[in-house]
Amino acid sequence: MAHTDTLGTAQTGRLKPRRYVFVLMENFTMLSFAGAVDALRIANRMRPGSYEWVLAGEGGDTISCSSGISYKLDMDLVEVQRDDTLILCGGTHVQEATTKRLLNWLRREARRGVVIGALCTASYVLARAGLLDGKRATIHWENQDSFTEEFEDVELTKSVFVVDGNRMTTAGGTSSIDLMLKIIASDLGEDVASMVADQQIYSSIRTDQDQQRLSIPTRIGVRHPKLSRVIQMMEINVEEPISPSLLAKEVGMSTRQLERLFRRYLNRSPKRYYMEIRLQKARNLLMQTDMSVINVALACGFASPSHFSKCYRAHYDTTPYRERGAQAARPLS
Repeated sequence: MAHTDTLGTAQTGRLKPRRYVFVLMENFTMLSFAGAVDALRIANRMRPGSYEWVLAGEGGDTISCSSGISYKLDMDLVEVQRDDTLILCGGTHVQEATTKRLLNWLRREARRGVVIGALCTASYVLARAGLLDGKRATIHWENQDSFTEEFEDVELTKSVFVVDGNRMTTAGGTSSIDLMLKIIASDLGEDVASMVADQQIYSSIRTDQDQQRLSIPTRIGVRHPKLSRVIQMMEINVEEPISPSLLAKEVGMSTRQLERLFRRYLNRSPKRYYMEIRLQKARNLLMQTDMSVINVALACGFASPSHFSKCYRAHYDTTPYRERGAQAARPLS
């Protein structure tokens, strides 16, 4: 059954509403899905009959989001109408929810020319299906490291959303609202999109030029240009770490001045802070990819696996091998 606020002819010259097929994956993120659907619902209040939507998923019965709430599905993974738009909704444990049947279905619908979008971690699924090769895309910042390692043919960006031809991807969270507002503006006009945003109390509409993560000063709670620049260099150079002396030189400081700067604002040394950045990336790769522990170590700037294991254990109170083992042993539900 199609979900609409008002069925009928859209006031935009279209003979029928534009239909969205939201494909819910197990443990999908409710915020991304709800934000997208609600934007369409409100648009229908402004221009009755503009949109309709159905919920699809493997099995066509019920599916649960990551917060444990179950949704009744309208349909299984069956052939959709050519002018439908598929919106794949991902969330936690996306690798486990990516089944061979889902991948084959997506490839089949893509061959038929169907427009396909992905919310949150669902960009991973489109990439696994080969549907993002040679295209620009985005994914939640927490998954960027593992995505880059696995999908070299995709031009990954840090934008809140990306539209490249007949593929759309978002970073998760409220970025699905930004994507839908762009679509609504294109379909119904900027004024309607603005009214939808007002209804959602969404005061700052972002474009595909906006970055998904907070700026470094906002994240660390400190506005210091030299400190921000050093942290930026650290985040960019994880595989081949830069020495504190070179970092200091890059911003026109002595090593001792850089040490004092980090101690004053972050209560840790530059070396310690850099290590935490590298270990966080290592943990993401261990949790989200099948890379060997040795390759993870190399990707995060550790020449010696034993040194990597020692640092990892000191920070996370477990070894990389146990982290990987715990990940593999985790139940699917």
